[in-house]
Amino acid sequence: MRSSLLRRIVPVLWMAVLPLAFLPSSSRAQVSVGISVNLAPPVLPVYVQPAIPEPGYIWTPGYWAWDPAYGYYWVPGTWVAPPAVGLLWTPGYWGWEGGAFLWHAGYWGPHIGFYGGVNYGFGYTGHGYWGGQWRGGTFVYNRAVTNVTNVNITNVYTRTVVNEGGPTRVSFNGGPGGIAARPTSVELAAAHEHHVAFTPMQRQHVQLAARNPALRASVNGGRPAIAATGRPGVFSGRGVVAARAAGSGGHPASERSFGENRPGTAEFNARHGNPTGGYRPAQPSHGAHPAQPHGAAPHAAPHGHQAPEKGRDHEH
Repeated sequence: MRSSLLRRIVPVLWMAVLPLAFLPSSSRAQVSVGISVNLAPPVLPVYVQPAIPEPGYIWTPGYWAWDPAYGYYWVPGTWVAPPAVGLLWTPGYWGWEGGAFLWHAGYWGPHIGFYGGVNYGFGYTGHGYWGGQWRGGTFVYNRAVTNVTNVNITNVYTRTVVNEGGPTRVSFNGGPGGIAARPTSVELAAAHEHHVAFTPMQRQHVQLAARNPALRASVNGGRPAIAATGRPGVFSGRGVVAARAAGSGGHPASERSFGENRPGTAEFNARHGNPTGGYRPAQPSHGAHPAQPHGAAPHAAPHGHQAPEKGRDHEH
């Protein structure tokens, strides 16, 4: 099995995944293709989002990474303190290009860029991020799709994210069986903005995942025992969540409880982030009060569906 996987590696653009993801240069986050294979990544597993550890953290979804020695392994989803106020996480994704699957690394930036149309769940519906937004220097959470009920967070709102276009757990863009999404003009513009690479805690998180045999797809059959964690790099104890089921090519597990990374798509919200582009170090806030919107337009309702209260957010 191992030798078979090695033979299937396409010998172009080959670099190790981790060194590329950890490059400190913000400009290199835009040139993010660093590995190429012709073996499709597994579908996304079904799991529940662990509770946020403290205010100020942003959810970064789990994904399948690649190692030349043993193939795909799962990097658990986790809550991360952003490197600066106003920055949002654009997840990485696999894309079929030129006869191979190429990895496009994730990055921090003032707006959400293209991530292949992959529905990672918990607000990452394939385009944009619906799990929260920056309002001034405070991150405000959409408690309809994020698990923030365990701590005293008052900077919340409620906006239902409607599943649209049919459920899918496909984890790559393009090619046979892949997602057919293409970047919007706003996502293309976001690709040229200033980007920040992984934080040190994110780097450690990926390194630990790469060294854990239980996270390899060949071992767990697409159902990792550590599907998500409350904090990066903490793979045991409270806050660690196992996959409820291995993903399927079509429909998820029947469980529909709060916090599950259930599929869905929604319009991209171009107003997320800090419009001034000015960054300052972010510190997770404790018990922050709700911030007023700073001139951002409200979210548009997904096409073909009527949002609650005519598309208005419910503030709390």
